[in-house]
Amino acid sequence: MPIGLERDIVDQEIYRRTVGRFREAGIRLPRISQLAGPLGMKDEVAGLADVDPDLPDPRNLFRVHWHNAADRTHLAAVPEHIVLPPEITGIEAKIIVLLGNRFPMVRAHKVLAAYACLVPRLVTGQFDPTRHRAIWPSTGNYCRGGVAISRILGCHGVAVLPEGMSRERFQWLEDWVTDPGDIVRTPGTESNVKEIYDACHALAKDPDNVILNQFNEFGNYIMHRAVTGPALEKAFDAVRGDGPLRARAFVSATGSAGTLAAGDHLKERLGTKVCAVEALECPTLLYNGYGEHNIQGIGDKHVPFIHNVMNTDFVVGVSDAGSDALNLLFNTTVGRGYMTARKGVGQEAAGALADLGLSSIANVLGAIKVAKYMGLGPDDAVLTVATDGAEMYGTELEKAAESDFAGRFDEAAAAETFGRYLLAATTDNMIETTQRDRERIFNLGYYTWVEQQGVSVADFDARRDSGFWNGLMDMVPLWDSLIDDFNRAAG
Repeated sequence: MPIGLERDIVDQEIYRRTVGRFREAGIRLPRISQLAGPLGMKDEVAGLADVDPDLPDPRNLFRVHWHNAADRTHLAAVPEHIVLPPEITGIEAKIIVLLGNRFPMVRAHKVLAAYACLVPRLVTGQFDPTRHRAIWPSTGNYCRGGVAISRILGCHGVAVLPEGMSRERFQWLEDWVTDPGDIVRTPGTESNVKEIYDACHALAKDPDNVILNQFNEFGNYIMHRAVTGPALEKAFDAVRGDGPLRARAFVSATGSAGTLAAGDHLKERLGTKVCAVEALECPTLLYNGYGEHNIQGIGDKHVPFIHNVMNTDFVVGVSDAGSDALNLLFNTTVGRGYMTARKGVGQEAAGALADLGLSSIANVLGAIKVAKYMGLGPDDAVLTVATDGAEMYGTELEKAAESDFAGRFDEAAAAETFGRYLLAATTDNMIETTQRDRERIFNLGYYTWVEQQGVSVADFDARRDSGFWNGLMDMVPLWDSLIDDFNRAAG
Protein backbone atom coordinates (compact mmCIF):
# COMPACT_ATOMS: atom_id res chain seq x y z
CA MET A 1 0.00 0.00 0.00
CA PRO A 2 1.24 3.55 -0.74
CA ILE A 3 0.82 4.62 2.86
CA GLY A 4 4.26 6.06 3.61
CA LEU A 5 5.05 4.08 6.75
CA GLU A 6 8.57 2.91 5.88
CA ARG A 7 10.89 2.86 8.89
CA ASP A 8 14.30 2.82 7.19
CA ILE A 9 16.08 4.38 4.24
CA VAL A 10 14.70 2.68 1.15
CA ASP A 11 17.11 3.99 -1.50
CA GLN A 12 20.54 5.21 -0.40
CA GLU A 13 21.32 6.89 -3.73
CA ILE A 14 18.11 8.95 -3.70
CA TYR A 15 18.76 9.78 -0.06
CA ARG A 16 22.28 11.01 -0.90
CA ARG A 17 21.02 13.24 -3.70
CA THR A 18 18.27 14.66 -1.52
CA VAL A 19 20.66 15.43 1.32
CA GLY A 20 22.94 17.21 -1.17
CA ARG A 21 20.05 19.29 -2.52
CA PHE A 22 19.01 20.35 0.98
CA ARG A 23 22.60 21.11 1.97
CA GLU A 24 22.97 23.45 -1.02
CA ALA A 25 19.67 25.18 -0.26
CA GLY A 26 20.29 25.42 3.49
CA ILE A 27 16.95 23.79 4.34
CA ARG A 28 16.28 22.39 7.80
CA LEU A 29 13.23 20.24 8.62
CA PRO A 30 11.23 20.58 11.87
CA ARG A 31 10.41 17.44 13.85
CA ILE A 32 6.78 16.49 14.34
CA SER A 33 7.22 16.88 18.09
CA GLN A 34 8.41 20.44 17.47
CA LEU A 35 5.27 21.22 15.48
CA ALA A 36 3.20 19.84 18.36
CA GLY A 37 5.12 21.99 20.88
CA PRO A 38 6.56 24.94 18.93
CA LEU A 39 7.02 27.15 21.99
CA GLY A 40 10.23 25.20 22.62
CA MET A 41 11.73 26.06 19.20
CA LYS A 42 13.61 29.15 20.39
CA ASP A 43 16.74 28.58 18.32
CA GLU A 44 14.84 27.56 15.21
CA VAL A 45 12.49 30.57 15.23
CA ALA A 46 15.13 33.18 16.02
CA GLY A 47 14.63 35.93 13.44
CA LEU A 48 11.55 34.23 12.02
CA ALA A 49 9.39 37.27 12.83
CA ASP A 50 11.13 39.09 9.97
CA VAL A 51 10.12 36.41 7.44
CA ASP A 52 6.91 37.02 5.47
CA PRO A 53 4.59 34.07 6.29
CA ASP A 54 3.21 34.14 2.74
CA LEU A 55 6.52 33.77 0.92
CA PRO A 56 8.02 30.45 -0.27
CA ASP A 57 10.78 30.67 2.33
CA PRO A 58 11.98 27.35 3.86
CA ARG A 59 12.02 28.98 7.28
CA ASN A 60 8.22 29.02 7.10
CA LEU A 61 8.36 25.28 7.73
CA PHE A 62 8.77 26.24 11.38
CA ARG A 63 5.36 27.95 11.21
CA VAL A 64 3.50 24.81 10.10
CA HIS A 65 1.67 24.50 13.43
CA TRP A 66 -1.32 25.85 15.38
CA HIS A 67 0.61 28.30 17.56
CA ASN A 68 0.88 31.19 15.11
CA ALA A 69 -0.48 34.44 16.51
CA ALA A 70 -3.11 36.51 14.70
CA ASP A 71 -0.38 38.44 12.85
CA ARG A 72 0.98 35.06 11.63
CA THR A 73 4.56 36.18 12.39
CA HIS A 74 4.84 35.58 16.13
CA LEU A 75 4.15 32.59 18.37
CA ALA A 76 1.02 32.38 20.51
CA ALA A 77 1.20 30.64 23.89
CA VAL A 78 -2.29 29.21 23.27
CA PRO A 79 -3.40 28.16 19.78
CA GLU A 80 -5.60 30.83 18.21
CA HIS A 81 -9.30 30.06 18.69
CA ILE A 82 -12.69 31.65 19.12
CA VAL A 83 -15.52 30.75 21.49
CA LEU A 84 -18.85 31.28 19.77
CA PRO A 85 -21.32 33.03 22.09
CA PRO A 86 -24.92 31.85 22.59
CA GLU A 87 -26.12 34.99 20.81
CA ILE A 88 -24.79 33.36 17.61
CA THR A 89 -25.30 29.65 18.25
CA GLY A 90 -28.59 29.73 20.15
CA ILE A 91 -27.27 27.15 22.65
CA GLU A 92 -25.76 27.39 26.12
CA ALA A 93 -22.85 25.02 25.46
CA LYS A 94 -19.58 26.61 24.39
CA ILE A 95 -18.35 25.92 20.87
CA ILE A 96 -14.56 26.31 20.73
CA VAL A 97 -13.20 26.74 17.19
CA LEU A 98 -9.48 26.32 16.43
CA LEU A 99 -8.44 28.72 13.63
CA GLY A 100 -6.69 27.29 10.58
CA ASN A 101 -6.15 30.56 8.72
CA ARG A 102 -3.15 31.33 10.94
CA PHE A 103 -1.03 28.76 9.05
CA PRO A 104 1.64 30.11 6.68
CA MET A 105 1.42 30.39 2.90
CA VAL A 106 -2.01 28.85 2.34
CA ARG A 107 -3.93 30.21 5.38
CA ALA A 108 -5.33 26.72 5.91
CA HIS A 109 -4.36 23.78 8.10
CA LYS A 110 -3.93 21.38 5.16
CA VAL A 111 -0.32 22.51 4.85
CA LEU A 112 0.27 20.46 8.01
CA ALA A 113 -0.99 17.29 6.32
CA ALA A 114 1.07 18.01 3.21
CA TYR A 115 4.25 18.25 5.29
CA ALA A 116 3.40 14.94 6.97
CA CYS A 117 2.96 13.15 3.63
CA LEU A 118 6.06 14.38 1.79
CA VAL A 119 8.77 14.66 4.45
CA PRO A 120 8.76 10.97 5.53
CA ARG A 121 9.42 10.08 1.90
CA LEU A 122 12.30 12.55 1.69
CA VAL A 123 14.04 11.32 4.83
CA THR A 124 13.71 7.65 3.79
CA GLY A 125 15.06 8.11 0.26
CA GLN A 126 11.74 7.51 -1.54
CA PHE A 127 11.30 10.92 -3.14
CA ASP A 128 14.04 12.36 -5.33
CA PRO A 129 13.68 16.16 -5.66
CA THR A 130 16.03 16.07 -8.64
CA ARG A 131 13.64 13.85 -10.62
CA HIS A 132 10.26 13.15 -9.05
CA ARG A 133 7.07 15.20 -9.18
CA ALA A 134 4.81 15.33 -6.10
CA ILE A 135 1.18 14.88 -7.18
CA TRP A 136 -1.31 16.37 -4.72
CA PRO A 137 -4.92 15.18 -5.30
CA SER A 138 -7.40 17.37 -3.43
CA THR A 139 -10.66 19.26 -3.39
CA GLY A 140 -8.83 22.49 -2.68
CA ASN A 141 -6.65 23.26 0.34
CA TYR A 142 -4.52 20.11 0.50
CA CYS A 143 -3.20 20.58 -3.02
CA ARG A 144 -2.38 24.21 -2.18
CA GLY A 145 -0.55 23.04 0.93
CA GLY A 146 1.26 20.43 -1.16
CA VAL A 147 2.35 22.95 -3.77
CA ALA A 148 3.60 25.28 -1.02
CA ILE A 149 5.55 22.55 0.80
CA SER A 150 6.95 21.26 -2.50
CA ARG A 151 8.15 24.67 -3.58
CA ILE A 152 9.92 25.61 -0.38
CA LEU A 153 11.59 22.19 -0.30
CA GLY A 154 12.83 22.52 -3.88
CA CYS A 155 10.49 19.80 -5.15
CA HIS A 156 8.19 19.84 -8.18
CA GLY A 157 4.56 19.90 -7.04
CA VAL A 158 1.43 19.31 -9.13
CA ALA A 159 -2.09 20.17 -7.93
CA VAL A 160 -5.04 17.97 -8.94
CA LEU A 161 -8.48 19.40 -8.07
CA PRO A 162 -12.02 19.74 -9.46
CA GLU A 163 -12.54 22.54 -11.96
CA GLY A 164 -15.59 23.79 -10.05
CA MET A 165 -13.74 24.85 -6.90
CA SER A 166 -13.63 28.50 -5.82
CA ARG A 167 -11.84 30.96 -8.06
CA GLU A 168 -9.67 32.08 -5.13
CA ARG A 169 -8.08 28.63 -4.92
CA PHE A 170 -7.08 28.70 -8.56
CA GLN A 171 -5.75 32.25 -8.28
CA TRP A 172 -3.50 31.16 -5.43
CA LEU A 173 -2.26 28.13 -7.37
CA GLU A 174 -1.57 30.19 -10.48
CA ASP A 175 0.70 32.43 -8.40
CA TRP A 176 2.60 29.53 -6.82
CA VAL A 177 3.16 26.91 -9.53
CA THR A 178 6.10 27.31 -11.90
CA ASP A 179 4.17 25.92 -14.89
CA PRO A 180 0.43 26.35 -15.63
CA GLY A 181 0.40 22.66 -16.56
CA ASP A 182 1.04 21.86 -12.90
CA ILE A 183 -2.63 22.62 -12.18
CA VAL A 184 -4.70 19.63 -13.29
CA ARG A 185 -8.43 20.38 -13.38
CA THR A 186 -10.72 17.36 -13.09
CA PRO A 187 -14.46 17.25 -13.94
CA GLY A 188 -17.03 18.27 -11.36
CA THR A 189 -16.92 19.92 -7.97
CA GLU A 190 -16.57 19.02 -4.31
CA SER A 191 -18.12 15.56 -4.50
CA ASN A 192 -16.21 14.28 -7.52
CA VAL A 193 -13.36 12.52 -5.73
CA LYS A 194 -13.32 9.47 -8.00
CA GLU A 195 -12.55 11.73 -10.96
CA ILE A 196 -9.51 12.95 -9.00
CA TYR A 197 -8.43 9.34 -8.44
CA ASP A 198 -8.87 8.62 -12.17
CA ALA A 199 -6.57 11.52 -13.04
CA CYS A 200 -4.00 10.25 -10.54
CA HIS A 201 -4.14 6.76 -12.07
CA ALA A 202 -3.23 8.29 -15.42
CA LEU A 203 -0.43 10.37 -13.88
CA ALA A 204 0.91 7.34 -11.98
CA LYS A 205 1.80 5.64 -15.26
CA ASP A 206 4.83 7.93 -15.31
CA PRO A 207 7.26 6.48 -12.70
CA ASP A 208 8.55 9.96 -11.96
CA ASN A 209 5.16 10.97 -10.56
CA VAL A 210 4.65 10.22 -6.86
CA ILE A 211 1.00 10.32 -5.80
CA LEU A 212 0.55 11.74 -2.31
CA ASN A 213 -3.12 10.90 -1.79
CA GLN A 214 -4.34 12.49 1.44
CA PHE A 215 -7.25 10.03 1.60
CA ASN A 216 -4.96 7.03 2.19
CA GLU A 217 -1.73 8.60 3.47
CA PHE A 218 -1.36 7.63 7.11
CA GLY A 219 1.01 10.55 7.61
CA ASN A 220 -2.12 12.72 7.38
CA TYR A 221 -3.75 10.80 10.24
CA ILE A 222 -0.58 10.67 12.34
CA MET A 223 0.14 14.40 12.04
CA HIS A 224 -3.34 15.49 13.06
CA ARG A 225 -3.50 13.09 16.00
CA ALA A 226 -0.01 14.18 17.12
CA VAL A 227 -0.34 17.93 16.46
CA THR A 228 -3.95 19.06 15.97
CA GLY A 229 -5.29 16.96 18.86
CA PRO A 230 -2.94 18.50 21.47
CA ALA A 231 -3.60 21.99 20.03
CA LEU A 232 -7.33 21.54 20.59
CA GLU A 233 -6.65 20.26 24.09
CA LYS A 234 -4.56 23.35 24.89
CA ALA A 235 -7.27 25.67 23.59
CA PHE A 236 -9.86 23.86 25.69
CA ASP A 237 -7.67 24.07 28.81
CA ALA A 238 -7.30 27.83 28.26
CA VAL A 239 -11.06 28.31 27.95
CA ARG A 240 -11.80 26.06 30.94
CA GLY A 241 -9.28 27.65 33.29
CA ASP A 242 -10.18 26.53 36.80
CA GLY A 243 -13.87 26.12 35.97
CA PRO A 244 -16.03 23.01 35.65
CA LEU A 245 -16.17 23.02 31.84
CA ARG A 246 -16.16 19.55 30.24
CA ALA A 247 -15.10 18.68 26.68
CA ARG A 248 -17.99 16.56 25.46
CA ALA A 249 -17.49 16.23 21.70
CA PHE A 250 -15.13 16.89 18.82
CA VAL A 251 -16.77 17.72 15.49
CA SER A 252 -15.09 17.74 12.07
CA ALA A 253 -16.14 17.26 8.47
CA THR A 254 -14.96 13.94 7.09
CA GLY A 255 -12.95 15.30 4.15
CA SER A 256 -9.85 13.16 3.95
CA ALA A 257 -10.50 12.13 7.59
CA GLY A 258 -7.09 13.42 8.65
CA THR A 259 -8.51 16.09 10.96
CA LEU A 260 -10.85 13.52 12.51
CA ALA A 261 -7.72 11.85 13.91
CA ALA A 262 -7.52 14.72 16.40
CA GLY A 263 -10.71 13.25 17.85
CA ASP A 264 -8.88 10.02 18.67
CA HIS A 265 -6.43 12.05 20.76
CA LEU A 266 -9.21 14.00 22.46
CA LYS A 267 -11.25 10.88 23.21
CA GLU A 268 -8.18 9.28 24.81
CA ARG A 269 -7.29 12.39 26.83
CA LEU A 270 -10.65 14.06 27.57
CA GLY A 271 -13.28 11.41 26.83
CA THR A 272 -14.90 13.38 24.00
CA LYS A 273 -17.22 11.86 21.44
CA VAL A 274 -15.95 11.87 17.83
CA CYS A 275 -18.46 13.35 15.38
CA ALA A 276 -18.06 13.23 11.59
CA VAL A 277 -19.86 15.87 9.50
CA GLU A 278 -20.85 15.39 5.88
CA ALA A 279 -22.97 17.27 3.36
CA LEU A 280 -26.64 16.34 3.50
CA GLU A 281 -26.69 16.65 -0.30
CA CYS A 282 -24.18 13.78 -0.47
CA PRO A 283 -24.93 11.60 2.60
CA THR A 284 -22.40 8.83 2.02
CA LEU A 285 -21.92 7.79 5.65
CA LEU A 286 -25.49 8.49 6.74
CA TYR A 287 -27.44 6.81 3.98
CA ASN A 288 -24.89 5.34 1.54
CA GLY A 289 -26.05 8.27 -0.59
CA TYR A 290 -24.55 10.42 -3.32
CA GLY A 291 -25.00 13.85 -4.86
CA GLU A 292 -23.39 17.26 -5.38
CA HIS A 293 -22.78 20.03 -2.86
CA ASN A 294 -20.78 23.20 -2.23
CA ILE A 295 -19.24 22.69 1.21
CA GLN A 296 -15.79 23.07 -0.30
CA GLY A 297 -13.10 21.07 1.48
CA ILE A 298 -14.99 17.88 2.40
CA GLY A 299 -14.81 15.68 -0.72
CA ASP A 300 -16.97 12.61 -0.43
CA LYS A 301 -18.86 9.74 -2.15
CA HIS A 302 -16.40 7.42 -0.43
CA VAL A 303 -15.00 6.46 2.97
CA PRO A 304 -11.38 7.64 3.34
CA PHE A 305 -8.88 4.87 4.04
CA ILE A 306 -7.48 6.79 7.01
CA HIS A 307 -10.88 7.25 8.68
CA ASN A 308 -10.92 5.35 11.99
CA VAL A 309 -14.56 4.46 11.47
CA MET A 310 -14.84 2.13 14.44
CA ASN A 311 -14.05 5.04 16.79
CA THR A 312 -16.64 7.44 15.31
CA ASP A 313 -19.59 8.12 17.64
CA PHE A 314 -21.80 10.39 15.51
CA VAL A 315 -22.40 11.13 11.84
CA VAL A 316 -24.04 14.51 11.24
CA GLY A 317 -25.57 15.76 8.00
CA VAL A 318 -25.34 19.50 7.25
CA SER A 319 -26.84 21.17 4.18
CA ASP A 320 -24.74 23.35 1.90
CA ALA A 321 -27.73 25.70 1.81
CA GLY A 322 -26.85 26.51 5.41
CA SER A 323 -23.12 27.01 4.88
CA ASP A 324 -23.71 29.14 1.75
CA ALA A 325 -26.30 31.35 3.46
CA LEU A 326 -24.30 31.73 6.67
CA ASN A 327 -21.26 32.72 4.63
CA LEU A 328 -23.37 35.70 3.52
CA LEU A 329 -24.57 36.39 7.06
CA PHE A 330 -21.07 36.20 8.55
CA ASN A 331 -19.16 38.04 5.84
CA THR A 332 -21.30 40.89 4.54
CA THR A 333 -21.94 44.30 6.09
CA VAL A 334 -25.68 43.62 6.04
CA GLY A 335 -25.31 40.29 7.81
CA ARG A 336 -22.99 41.48 10.54
CA GLY A 337 -25.04 44.64 10.97
CA TYR A 338 -28.15 42.57 11.59
CA MET A 339 -26.42 40.39 14.18
CA THR A 340 -24.93 43.30 16.11
CA ALA A 341 -27.99 45.58 15.98
CA ARG A 342 -30.78 43.03 16.32
CA LYS A 343 -29.31 39.94 18.01
CA GLY A 344 -26.91 41.44 20.55
CA VAL A 345 -23.76 39.99 18.99
CA GLY A 346 -20.69 42.02 19.95
CA GLN A 347 -18.55 43.69 17.30
CA GLU A 348 -15.52 41.55 18.16
CA ALA A 349 -17.51 38.31 17.95
CA ALA A 350 -19.07 39.35 14.65
CA GLY A 351 -15.69 40.30 13.19
CA ALA A 352 -14.20 36.96 14.22
CA LEU A 353 -16.65 35.16 11.94
CA ALA A 354 -14.39 36.08 9.00
CA ASP A 355 -12.16 33.29 10.28
CA LEU A 356 -14.74 30.73 9.13
CA GLY A 357 -14.76 29.37 5.57
CA LEU A 358 -17.48 27.15 4.12
CA SER A 359 -16.36 23.86 5.67
CA SER A 360 -15.67 25.68 8.94
CA ILE A 361 -19.27 26.92 9.00
CA ALA A 362 -20.43 23.35 8.33
CA ASN A 363 -18.37 22.22 11.33
CA VAL A 364 -20.06 24.85 13.51
CA LEU A 365 -23.51 23.78 12.33
CA GLY A 366 -22.59 20.17 13.10
CA ALA A 367 -21.41 21.22 16.57
CA ILE A 368 -24.73 22.96 17.26
CA LYS A 369 -26.67 19.85 16.21
CA VAL A 370 -24.53 17.56 18.38
CA ALA A 371 -24.87 19.89 21.38
CA LYS A 372 -28.66 19.92 21.00
CA TYR A 373 -28.83 16.14 20.59
CA MET A 374 -26.70 15.57 23.69
CA GLY A 375 -28.60 18.20 25.69
CA LEU A 376 -25.42 20.08 26.56
CA GLY A 377 -25.44 23.09 28.88
CA PRO A 378 -23.19 25.97 29.98
CA ASP A 379 -20.64 23.65 31.64
CA ASP A 380 -20.14 21.70 28.41
CA ALA A 381 -17.94 22.40 25.39
CA VAL A 382 -17.87 21.13 21.82
CA LEU A 383 -14.52 21.42 20.03
CA THR A 384 -14.10 21.90 16.30
CA VAL A 385 -11.75 23.45 13.74
CA ALA A 386 -11.96 26.18 11.12
CA THR A 387 -9.93 24.63 8.35
CA ASP A 388 -9.66 27.97 6.55
CA GLY A 389 -11.18 31.45 6.58
CA ALA A 390 -13.59 33.44 4.46
CA GLU A 391 -10.82 34.81 2.23
CA MET A 392 -11.02 31.67 0.09
CA TYR A 393 -14.70 32.19 -0.70
CA GLY A 394 -15.23 35.82 -1.72
CA THR A 395 -16.59 34.86 -5.14
CA GLU A 396 -18.96 32.36 -3.49
CA LEU A 397 -20.81 35.25 -1.79
CA GLU A 398 -22.11 36.60 -5.08
CA LYS A 399 -23.08 33.13 -6.28
CA ALA A 400 -25.05 32.40 -3.11
CA ALA A 401 -26.77 35.79 -3.13
CA GLU A 402 -27.85 35.27 -6.73
CA SER A 403 -29.01 31.66 -6.38
CA ASP A 404 -30.66 31.84 -2.95
CA PHE A 405 -31.78 35.46 -2.54
CA ALA A 406 -32.43 36.67 -6.11
CA GLY A 407 -29.25 38.75 -5.98
CA ARG A 408 -30.32 40.78 -2.93
CA PHE A 409 -29.12 39.84 0.54
CA ASP A 410 -30.85 42.45 2.70
CA GLU A 411 -31.78 42.66 6.37
CA ALA A 412 -34.86 40.50 5.85
CA ALA A 413 -32.69 37.83 4.21
CA ALA A 414 -30.19 38.10 7.09
CA ALA A 415 -33.00 37.59 9.63
CA GLU A 416 -34.31 34.61 7.69
CA THR A 417 -30.83 33.07 7.51
CA PHE A 418 -30.13 33.61 11.20
CA GLY A 419 -33.43 32.12 12.28
CA ARG A 420 -33.49 29.21 9.85
CA TYR A 421 -29.92 27.93 10.04
CA LEU A 422 -28.79 28.88 13.55
CA LEU A 423 -31.73 29.21 15.94
CA ALA A 424 -33.85 26.54 14.22
CA ALA A 425 -31.06 23.98 13.78
CA THR A 426 -32.49 20.55 14.54
CA THR A 427 -31.15 17.08 15.26
CA ASP A 428 -32.49 15.54 12.06
CA ASN A 429 -30.23 13.70 9.61
CA MET A 430 -27.74 12.50 12.19
CA ILE A 431 -27.03 9.20 13.89
CA GLU A 432 -25.35 8.14 17.10
CA THR A 433 -23.53 5.14 15.74
CA THR A 434 -24.15 1.64 17.00
CA GLN A 435 -21.71 -1.20 16.37
CA ARG A 436 -23.78 -2.16 13.33
CA ASP A 437 -23.67 1.41 11.99
CA ARG A 438 -19.90 1.46 12.28
CA GLU A 439 -19.56 -1.88 10.55
CA ARG A 440 -21.83 -0.71 7.73
CA ILE A 441 -19.77 2.45 7.17
CA PHE A 442 -16.50 0.55 7.43
CA ASN A 443 -17.64 -2.05 4.90
CA LEU A 444 -18.72 0.65 2.45
CA GLY A 445 -15.05 1.57 2.04
CA TYR A 446 -14.37 -1.84 0.49
CA TYR A 447 -15.70 -0.71 -2.88
CA THR A 448 -13.29 2.21 -3.11
CA TRP A 449 -10.15 0.74 -1.63
CA VAL A 450 -10.21 -2.96 -2.51
CA GLU A 451 -12.20 -3.01 -5.74
CA GLN A 452 -11.06 0.32 -7.23
CA GLN A 453 -7.69 1.09 -5.63
CA GLY A 454 -6.25 -2.41 -5.27
CA VAL A 455 -5.75 -2.60 -1.49
CA SER A 456 -5.58 -6.17 -0.19
CA VAL A 457 -8.47 -7.41 1.94
CA ALA A 458 -6.05 -8.13 4.80
CA ASP A 459 -4.73 -4.56 4.80
CA PHE A 460 -8.26 -3.21 4.52
CA ASP A 461 -9.56 -5.27 7.45
CA ALA A 462 -6.56 -4.53 9.68
CA ARG A 463 -8.01 -1.06 10.29
CA ARG A 464 -10.97 -2.45 12.27
CA ASP A 465 -8.74 -2.88 15.33
CA SER A 466 -8.09 0.12 17.60
CA GLY A 467 -4.61 -1.28 18.19
CA PHE A 468 -3.79 -0.62 14.54
CA TRP A 469 -4.53 3.11 14.91
CA ASN A 470 -2.79 3.45 18.27
CA GLY A 471 0.25 1.68 16.84
CA LEU A 472 0.54 4.27 14.08
CA MET A 473 1.66 6.81 16.67
CA ASP A 474 4.89 4.86 17.15
CA MET A 475 5.92 6.48 13.87
CA VAL A 476 6.24 9.94 15.47
CA PRO A 477 9.49 9.34 17.42
CA LEU A 478 10.79 7.24 14.53
CA TRP A 479 10.18 9.99 11.98
CA ASP A 480 11.64 12.57 14.39
CA SER A 481 14.81 10.48 14.59
CA LEU A 482 15.00 10.16 10.80
CA ILE A 483 14.50 13.94 10.45
CA ASP A 484 17.33 14.55 12.94
CA ASP A 485 19.63 12.22 11.00
CA PHE A 486 18.68 13.92 7.74
CA ASN A 487 19.29 17.40 9.14
CA ARG A 488 22.72 16.38 10.43
CA ALA A 489 23.62 14.85 7.09
CA ALA A 490 22.51 18.04 5.31
CA GLY A 491 24.62 20.15 7.64
